[in-house]
Amino acid sequence: MNDKNTSTPLETDWDRLDKMTDGEIDYSDIPPLDDNFFAKAKVYVPPSKRGNFVQVDEGVLAWFKAQGEEYQTMINEILKKYIEKQGAQLPKLAEEPAKYHVEKKLDE
Repeated sequence: MNDKNTSTPLETDWDRLDKMTDGEIDYSDIPPLDDNFFAKAKVYVPPSKRGNFVQVDEGVLAWFKAQGEEYQTMINEILKKYIEKQGAQLPKLAEEPAKYHVEKKLDE
């Protein structure tokens, strides 16, 4: 997280946290991850966006960039709205299999 993402100043003592060992972390407010949790656990890995390249006029790109850091997301949303207005639907793409899995960690 960076300071731009929050409206209040950060008060985290990062130096102290960096020096803590795993044994010093207080987990008392977190329920244990039991067999029931792992039986119901599902991993969702959202499909990634590919780095596609679209040629646009410099002025168009400059305008979108001036709207803020999330200008690429804005362009994507506008294009999706345009497709919807045409009465079309986005093609259903096959989701990539999850690259991660949940494992029950045995007591050490």
